[in-house]
Amino acid sequence: DYRQKYAEDPPYKELDPEARVWHVYNDESQIFDNDMMIKSGDNLDILLVFAGLFSSVLTTFVAQTSQALSTDNTAVSNSILLELVALQRALANGTSLEAIPSADTSFTAALSDVWVNGLWFTSLTLSLATALLAVLAKQWLRQYYSFIAGSARERALIRQFRYACFDKWGVQFIIGFLPVILHLSLSLFMAGLVVFLSALNHTIATVVGCIAGFLFGVYITTNALPILAIGCPYRTPLTPLLYSFIYGPGRDFYLLCIRVVLAILQFAGLLAKTYIKFP
Repeated sequence: DYRQKYAEDPPYKELDPEARVWHVYNDESQIFDNDMMIKSGDNLDILLVFAGLFSSVLTTFVAQTSQALSTDNTAVSNSILLELVALQRALANGTSLEAIPSADTSFTAALSDVWVNGLWFTSLTLSLATALLAVLAKQWLRQYYSFIAGSARERALIRQFRYACFDKWGVQFIIGFLPVILHLSLSLFMAGLVVFLSALNHTIATVVGCIAGFLFGVYITTNALPILAIGCPYRTPLTPLLYSFIYGPGRDFYLLCIRVVLAILQFAGLLAKTYIKFP
């Protein structure tokens, strides 16, 4: 009860630097800021841990597959040695050297190797970008929550200015959007894994592709349900923003995105039927 905690202001002193209203505001804003800092800080810590582990695992895969994009020096050496042997035989037999074909030193990476490395390098870049933005966001939070000196009124006004700028520049939106970037990175990794496995074993690639597709469907569903059903508990920091956007000025864009997603899924199904053959 703030009436008991703080003495009543004298008449015409309700807006003085140490008036009760400023102390009440500072106490309430501190409760709000503490809750926001704890939630945002915990989310960023989880993102940093997951992004670090995921990047280390992905780096191991990329280190192996990236070799397929460079020239095979052993194959080039063997081709040159075969040409030298053929030239020596031609000299020994007295045949024309022009009939000896030149060594084939050209190199063209397989299309599957290009796709795998492209998907995995993009995934690694997004994962590292998420970690970088998470570190920056933690610094923003520390700056926002830094100590404010002065009277109760000065502290209240400075805090309100900080919060208004915090909201205006979309810091909470950026923090809420970071998991989406990490999820996109994971999706690209799974897509690259399916392409990588399709060159090794179609059965394993089909199983992994079905699991990845099921998880993608679950992800889309759990993000869409809170928007369609207000009582659904599958909420994320982006849910309120998506809700206001979809049912506001972004309704037409939302419907267009649904059509695009359906078209992409249909196209992916056609690709799967074309390139993934069941044994």
